[in-house]
Amino acid sequence: MKQDSLSRSAEADTASPRKNAANEHVDFGQLANWVGFHLRLAQTASFQAFVQEARSVDLSPGRFATLLLIGRNPGISQTALAAANGRDKSTLTPILEDLERRGLIVREKVKTDRRSYQLTLTDAGKKMLDQLTVCAKRHDDNLDRIIGAKDRAKFLKILQKIAAEVGRGE
Repeated sequence: MKQDSLSRSAEADTASPRKNAANEHVDFGQLANWVGFHLRLAQTASFQAFVQEARSVDLSPGRFATLLLIGRNPGISQTALAAANGRDKSTLTPILEDLERRGLIVREKVKTDRRSYQLTLTDAGKKMLDQLTVCAKRHDDNLDRIIGAKDRAKFLKILQKIAAEVGRGE
């Protein structure tokens, strides 16, 4: 019984109006209890914190993830990279063009399939990845302080489950 009253109290707190950065009261209504809304807020906050952590390197979290996946999978195809990165090929193409323009990756046509490209990091890309990995580690450590070491594995499992099942339309 006590658990139920605590749960309702927590729900009431999250649904109540809050002050935003402009010190105005905002009633979030149903959004206050919607997981998807809070996932988006958390992602935005995390990305902004990563950008601050990596400001000297000047590369977005999405581009960092792309570099990391290419670095871990030399010769990966754009199709496989898009799937691993949770993006469609049309969204990934401008990112790859930017990374190529910066001299961080090389896109080469696959000899056996001229419609397909294989991706590898350049030496500059490897150096950038090393710098960003240090920034990402600091950022992840900050997130660990929020989540807590004992809840990290469970939290990651829940996020992975959401990504897998929502992506399949379940």
